[in-house]
Amino acid sequence: MLVPMRAVLQAADKGKYAQGAFNVNAVSQIKAAIEIHETLRSPALLQGADLANGFMGGRTDFKNSTLEDKERGAKNIADAVKKYGENSDIPVVIHLDHGKNFDSCVAAIKGGYTSVMIDGSSLPYEQNVELTREVVKYAHPLGVSVEGELGVLAGVEDDVAAETSTYTNPLQAIDFFRKTGCDALAISYGTQHGANKGKDAKLRKEIVYAIKECMIHEHVNGFLVSHGSSTVPMYIVNAINAMGGQLTNTYGISVDQLVAVASCGINKINVDTDLRLAVTRNMKELFVKRPELKTSASIGEVYELLEAKKADFDPRSFLTPVMDTVMYGKNMEDEDIAVLMAVVENGVKEALAPLIVKFGSYGHADDVEKITLEQMAERYKKAGI
Repeated sequence: MLVPMRAVLQAADKGKYAQGAFNVNAVSQIKAAIEIHETLRSPALLQGADLANGFMGGRTDFKNSTLEDKERGAKNIADAVKKYGENSDIPVVIHLDHGKNFDSCVAAIKGGYTSVMIDGSSLPYEQNVELTREVVKYAHPLGVSVEGELGVLAGVEDDVAAETSTYTNPLQAIDFFRKTGCDALAISYGTQHGANKGKDAKLRKEIVYAIKECMIHEHVNGFLVSHGSSTVPMYIVNAINAMGGQLTNTYGISVDQLVAVASCGINKINVDTDLRLAVTRNMKELFVKRPELKTSASIGEVYELLEAKKADFDPRSFLTPVMDTVMYGKNMEDEDIAVLMAVVENGVKEALAPLIVKFGSYGHADDVEKITLEQMAERYKKAGI
């Protein structure tokens, strides 16, 4: 069943665990992500980033995506989530990650997303508040949850980039919740975007504690989000490099630190890089184990791109020759394409399963209120938000 994000985070907050939020960029990834959550009886929170919508709208140079690309892609992602999740026994959220502007959020909502993030963190504070509030005013009457961001994370992810971090001020976080009416807030407390987070990155748990205590004291009913939280498994990085990859300076956030913040106030943990690495490793392995596929009429170009872009690990860079399959799940009767998508699915499941367990959401599917967007819209209306 598709639900708004607020319902999933409410259960996580009450149960003192964190909900993993995983970025997806292809129909096969969506299918695999929902299946592994079903296996572990976990709620599923799947994310399409702003540029992922552009890619899924057919824009292979997705960094130059237009609003029209994003509108098409948002619908394609939401349609796939509905196909595999609408009649599922577990609650499923489809969330826009790092919405760049108001129009991107509207495009995602029109496409079928049940939750959106508007990232105004690079703006002056009052402008960030104003932008986030405008998205809330559009989304809440439709029952759609809204995530904002306060503080700046260093690192690079799609079109989100910053050289240094600015930690979130706890008192300002309270003011932000109150002025915007947002459901969740991504905070800066030591995480970073991308696969190059720096060796021995340390999370500032005291910032999480301070914000959460202020929220409780001031009766602010919202949820906290950890961005830039991929663990970057070194065994996968090493496997990629052993097959000719050129990944360097790749470090993630230790799982132990993420488990610790899950119990002190972080309700949602975003992970993207881990999936990219596992899928890319699996595709490289496929061509090593089955060298005849290197000249396949269907997927031989995928191999050529893997060879040409040795320092890249984003599957979107390699899957452009099979866009109909990526976007719509078509051509699966082609044996070579079916084999390729199978290893993509296995990579997603490998990356997600341990994090679902370690973050603590496994077995909690039945703890989430099964509420529709229409019902949530009525609840927002009664609350005046």
